[in-house]
Amino acid sequence: MSISHAPPDSSEPDISPISGSPKADTDDRSSFDLVPLVPTSSRRTRVPRWLRRTTGPLVLLALWQLLSSTGVLTSDVLASPGRIARVGWDLIDSGSLTSAMTTSLQRVAIGLLLGTVIGTGLALVSGLFRVGEDLVDAPVQMLRTVPFVGLIPLFIIWFGIGEAPKVAIITLGVTFPLYLNVYAGIRGVDSQLIEAGESLGLSRWGLVRHVVLPGALPNAMTGLRYSLGIAWLALVFAEQINADAGIGFLMVQARDFLQTDVIVVCLIVYAFLGLLADFLVRTLERLLLQWRPTFTGR
Repeated sequence: MSISHAPPDSSEPDISPISGSPKADTDDRSSFDLVPLVPTSSRRTRVPRWLRRTTGPLVLLALWQLLSSTGVLTSDVLASPGRIARVGWDLIDSGSLTSAMTTSLQRVAIGLLLGTVIGTGLALVSGLFRVGEDLVDAPVQMLRTVPFVGLIPLFIIWFGIGEAPKVAIITLGVTFPLYLNVYAGIRGVDSQLIEAGESLGLSRWGLVRHVVLPGALPNAMTGLRYSLGIAWLALVFAEQINADAGIGFLMVQARDFLQTDVIVVCLIVYAFLGLLADFLVRTLERLLLQWRPTFTGR
């Protein structure tokens, strides 16, 4: 069967190809051949992720060493990386840095535990019950706006100059981020999921256990990560209160003797401890939220 493009009464010959001819079929197939496309991302050279993540710190370290070697950064302003490495090794070898880290970790652990219990408990009461929200949320929001550093004089009067005010400052700094995130996670659960659970016959406790708490867990983990950062920040202030041990105590001593290398070593220890704690929480988050696929970047 052929399709003519000439008018019916035209004397012009029909020049349309006959569909049944092998030549026409070959031409048609060749004109519609699909060319495989290769994504641009697959054509790029793959650089290991660990190498990309370490490039920035290594470049910064090299620049720091260069400025110290050329005399732009004097030792009175900031010690060189080599000098800091030697001082850090001496502190570890003498045992003073290890003892200070143990004391600081104990303070953070106790404050984090107390703050997690208080913040999560208040968030559950306020998020699950309207009466609880009316009684709890307003006082918590008022206290949240007060800088916890400003409460240090009161804590010294109330608890003395021992370990209690230091732990109290860390606890206060941890409580509010956890409260806000857990409360937002509870109130952010889709109401249609609640209705679906009720239609399946779940009790109130069943709804809380199987619907509300899993839905609030991502926000809770975010609040925990944020609270860890606040805990290390609060520790720096807490260990300035007549401390006789801890990383902050080493920094105070180094400040009195103008030892910038010891101060930088303590700051690096703070940073690595905070990074390690964040890594542990992120690992826990991946384990607890395996049911929740998320975008991880390209």
